[in-house]
Amino acid sequence: MRWPAEAIWEAVAPQLPGFTVEIVPQLDSTNSELMRRARAGRTEPVLLVAERQTAGRGRLGRSWASGEGDALTFSLGLPLAPADWSGLSLAVGVSLAESLHPDVRLKWPNDLWLDGRKLGGILIETASFAGDAATPRHAVIGVGLNIAPRPADGLSIPPAWLQERLPGLEPGEALGRIVPPLVAAVQAFEASGFAPFQLRYAARDLLRDRAVTLSDGRSGTAHGVTESGALLVHTAQGMQTVASAEVSVRPA
Repeated sequence: MRWPAEAIWEAVAPQLPGFTVEIVPQLDSTNSELMRRARAGRTEPVLLVAERQTAGRGRLGRSWASGEGDALTFSLGLPLAPADWSGLSLAVGVSLAESLHPDVRLKWPNDLWLDGRKLGGILIETASFAGDAATPRHAVIGVGLNIAPRPADGLSIPPAWLQERLPGLEPGEALGRIVPPLVAAVQAFEASGFAPFQLRYAARDLLRDRAVTLSDGRSGTAHGVTESGALLVHTAQGMQTVASAEVSVRPA
């Protein structure tokens, strides 16, 4: 498989000193590997790509395995110190969707959808280092995207894949499209938070004006997101603000 590692490095390194690109044949999880490195004190900026993941993780601990060529799985690790972390996964989603295709939609808080089916997901983890408040936390931004058809075993809705819109697209080409704008978006988020992304998110918002059911049993109609990235849901009790840590949301 061909990967544009050098082109990505040339595009990103001027904005992210010390940046490296690593492509490995197989890993349990790119996020898990970068978190292990961070805990061991290795916090240099890195893009880590696995051609195959055996124990990828989604939100709430869900498993996400990938075979060579049928998916793109990578993690971006870098020091990050935003004033407010709220909405980072939404800003990442905006950047990914804009880099991929006009039809890609964002399902709050961290999924990409295409034609009413899940195309991919985002998992953000951070490592902080006790005793050094001046040091930025190390952020690990994991992304998994379906490139080619994938098995639907155990899924209530079959997955979507990018080649439905972009025939012949290979994982390496998708990576080259995604990473330089993603680094720029993360740095913009660090500087200014989610507010500058709010309108761009609204243009891709899968849930807006749709009936939704929250995992805590509440239900209502989604009304977009706030400047901090919280979901607004109009329920029988009035407008509720839902933070990403509280619930998962599904179209009713």
